[in-house]
Parts: sequence; C-alpha cells; structure tokens
Amino acid sequence: MNWQATITLFGSVAIIFLIGLIASRSQKTNNSFMQEYYLGGRSLGGFVLAMTMTATYGSASSFIGGPGAAYNEGLGWVLLSVTQVATGYFTLMILGKKFAIVTRKYKAVTLVDYLKERYQSKWVVLLSAFSIIIFLFSAMAAQWIGGGRLIESLTGLSYTSSLFIFVITVLIYVTFGGFRAVTITDAIQGSIMFIGTLVLLIAVIIAGGGLPAIITDLQAENPNLITPFGAEGTLTPAYVSSYWILVGVGVVALPQVAVRAMSYKNTRSFHRALIIGTIVVGFIMLNMHLIGVFARPILPGIEVGDTVMPLIALEVLPPWLAGIVLAAPLAAIMSTVDSLLLLVSSTIVKDVYINYINPNAVRKKVQRLSMGVTAVLGVIVFLMAVNPPDLIIWLNLFAIGGLEAAFIWPIVMGLYWDRGNKYGAIASMAVGVTSYIIFQTFYPDPLGMHTVVLSILLAFIAYVGFSLGTEKKQIHV
Repeated sequence: MNWQATITLFGSVAIIFLIGLIASRSQKTNNSFMQEYYLGGRSLGGFVLAMTMTATYGSASSFIGGPGAAYNEGLGWVLLSVTQVATGYFTLMILGKKFAIVTRKYKAVTLVDYLKERYQSKWVVLLSAFSIIIFLFSAMAAQWIGGGRLIESLTGLSYTSSLFIFVITVLIYVTFGGFRAVTITDAIQGSIMFIGTLVLLIAVIIAGGGLPAIITDLQAENPNLITPFGAEGTLTPAYVSSYWILVGVGVVALPQVAVRAMSYKNTRSFHRALIIGTIVVGFIMLNMHLIGVFARPILPGIEVGDTVMPLIALEVLPPWLAGIVLAAPLAAIMSTVDSLLLLVSSTIVKDVYINYINPNAVRKKVQRLSMGVTAVLGVIVFLMAVNPPDLIIWLNLFAIGGLEAAFIWPIVMGLYWDRGNKYGAIASMAVGVTSYIIFQTFYPDPLGMHTVVLSILLAFIAYVGFSLGTEKKQIHV
C-alpha cells in the first residue's frame, strides 16, 4: 500500500465528509422537508450551481472510464469527448428561466413532479419513475465501480474492500445530508477537479518529455492514435457527430442535471452559473481525456482501462500529491453518485409513495422513509457492482442514452409547445425507451451513429403525432 497517497486521499475525503454533515445541520426550518432534502430550499448561488452541475455530470465515466477509452483510442476520443463543453450551456439555456418559473408555479420538487403537473397523467408519472429507476441503476453501478477501482489502484486493497469503503463513505453523508449537503460539497469538489486535472496534465506532459515527444511516440506505436478516427479507425464522422446529441444537447433530459435548473436562487445566479459552468466543464473534460492519451507512451500495456487515471497519477507525481490530485476523480464520482441516489430515492418516495400510496404522510415518516430508501438503494447498487466490467464508460453511456430517449421531448416540448399533451408524452417515452433497448440489443449504432440518435428521432415523431392526433383532449399549461 502507498501510505502517503492513501492518507492524503482519505484525508481529503474525510474533509468533504465533515462538510457534508455540517451542511446537513444547516437546513432551514421554514421550508418543507421535501424542499430541503431534495432541492436545498431553491437557494443555490451562481458558483455553487455551476459547480454542482459540473460535479454531478463529471462522473466515473468522465474521470475513470473516459481517460481509459482515450488511452485505447487516442486523440480521436478527445475530439469526441469535448462535445461535452456544451453540457452546462445547453442545459441552462434550453431549460433556463422558463423551467424554474414553471416548476415553482407547480411547486415541483422533482422532475417527475413537473411532468405530473404538466401532463396530468398517472401513466406519465409511472413511466417516468420506471425509466429513472431502470437506467439510473446502471449509472449508479458505474459510479460505485469507478470509486472502487480508484481506491483499489491506490491502496492495493482488494476491489471488494475498496468498493465497500467507498460505498460506506458516500451513503452516510448523502443519507443524512440530502441535497444541501450534496451541493455544498459539490462546490468544493468541482474546485478540486478543476485544479487537480490541470496539475496532473502538466505532470504527464513533463514525464513524457514534452508534447512533441509524446506525439512522436504515439505515431510510432500506431499512426491512427493521432488521427480523429481512433486506433482502429472506428470513430467515423457520423459516430463522433452523434455524440453532440448524447453528451451535448441531449444532457438537458438527464433528471439529475435538469433538477439543478430548478434550484437556483435568482437571475443573477443563473447567468453566473451559465458562464462558469461552460468554462469549467470544457476545461476539465479536455484535460482528463488528454491525460488518458498522453499516458500511453509513459505506461504502455495497461490492460484495465479504468485503472489508467490512478496509475498515471502515482507514476508522475510524488505520492502525497497523487493522493490529493486523485481526490478530483473521487470527488467527481462521489458527487455524481450522491445526486443519483437522491434522484432515485425522490422518485420512489415523492413520485410514487406520496402521490399514489400515502398522500397524507407526516413529515417524520417521509424523513425516515427518504433516508431509509436512500440507504437501501446504495446497498443494492453495491451488490450490482461487485462483479465489474473492464471499462465502465459503456455502462454509463447506456444509462445516459436511455434517460435522454425517455425524457427529452416530454421536458422540452412540454415547456415550449402548448399543444403537447399526455398522450404525446406517454407515446414519446414508450417509443423512446423501447426503441433504445431494442436497438442496443439487436442493432447497435444504426446508420453508423450512436443508438440514442434514432431513438430520440422516433420519440419526437411519437410525441408530435400522438399530441396532434388527440388534440381535442390536450392539456394546456
């Protein structure tokens, strides 16, 4: 075990953990428990909003799986990944003030609250809850695996022991802290990610003998590594372009990201988050994927792509500094997994239990149930993550695509097209999710594009067609 790196890493995690517990004690008493636990009282400032969106979206896929994929594919994967620079911008611009105004009008605490009030349909709620639970279990499993891989590579402990340490740490502070604990710690974690990725990239370039030497080494090994087409020439223009939808524009439909757009304090906070979030996401994603490519000449022959990040950090940095810098990807994973836990928990408690089982549940019962469900979900995902794949990025991208196919049109068209109704929303979600799963299973990457593109197109046709076809029964906002 590398004791210096281990101590500094867990020291950073301990500080984040304490901040989360302190933040949980600061919850305002003049808001309902649901408003506080799941939205932090709708009081996020611009910097905190930008960082919580960055840290939530910057996940194990970005910080562990992403560099691993870039290590295997070369600079072509970096070109593909920088489409994520648009994430924060498109999310806040498309949803923006209108989404915040409408969700406040509906008194919506979750994304499903918004859909329930907009479409006035039990089936919209149940389909939404089903989609969130199914696809976010895959996303959460990817985060658990990423945290376990990182701690395993750093400490030399077994994967199962490392996974257990990570799960316990996250579960305690998220279960008791709720959304306010998550967002406060996200602001710190986002800052760690920003600085840590820059430090590591500089160290990797120095260790590789400078950029010209690294590029020369990559070209000597495989000329395709420095082209836009990937190591095997599989990154075609159509495939790379489709990622503008998957990890760019389409991110607006991710429930864990969209809920951030209903939690900011005022217009000034919104505008500040728009600028800061766009810059920070672009900077971090570019750095992380460049690190993955540039690590290849320094540490050739890494078999498990998810271990590239921790191994290169230990190789090019002093152990104590490696521990601090590796707090960046660990922070990203923690931020994403705590947000996903809260989202699935709120879906079960708020959108299903309170809406359809016990609408008159008292605060104390809701509080106990919310914390209990959050903890149980974490344990279930831990069991799912015990036998991990070699590269978690595909598990995470599967979850992202499924959520986008389900929600993008009910959210966006619901905001901007009054003629959209519950029949259109139900058809869109059913067609989007069903076609996505069928394509993924039997016909992956249709027409040379990521599966999500065709599924989103079919979901759009279903939304418009069924809304117009049932126009006499439409629901106006």
